[in-house]
Amino acid sequence: DRMAAMVDYVSQNRQIREVIFSGGDPLMLSDRKLEGWLSAFYSIPHVEVLRIGSRVPVVMPMRVTKALCRMLKQYRPLWLNTQFNHVIEITPESGRACEMLLEAGIPVSNQSVLLRGVNDSFETMRDLLYGLQRISVRPYYLFQCEPVTGAGHFRVDLKQGTSIMERIWRECSGLCQPSYVIDTS
Repeated sequence: DRMAAMVDYVSQNRQIREVIFSGGDPLMLSDRKLEGWLSAFYSIPHVEVLRIGSRVPVVMPMRVTKALCRMLKQYRPLWLNTQFNHVIEITPESGRACEMLLEAGIPVSNQSVLLRGVNDSFETMRDLLYGLQRISVRPYYLFQCEPVTGAGHFRVDLKQGTSIMERIWRECSGLCQPSYVIDTS
């Protein structure tokens, strides 16, 4: 019922041209269930683009199978945004998962979160951005960590975040430059 209501809402609002599957992790659904969702929104004439937000290529790369890629390919233009936060997450397995998606014609972009003690230095971010470039994953966003309950210890000072981003702009090639994003209330 909830899905039908969402599909109905989008179909009635012609200004919606892009649908993002996110929250939880859509790639944790079975192929059949995920395809049902994709198919429902893909069939709406004014929906031009579908996007999936998933950390699965990073933390459970074996979930990205040939069958999943074949299914996803049917719903292009479909984009996948993943979330590598540190270069050590770029393993042969995660790289292979991204490569399989790319070979299926699914562009893969990355949305990192700036995290204290994890990736809060220019050198660490540069290494991540260069690592992403090596596996053909486009750095898309670098988020300033939001003030989420229980995650305050990960928050990086805004001044430090902008300083890191300024060095990225000065010292990294254009293909390695994410947009720096700060969500405000």
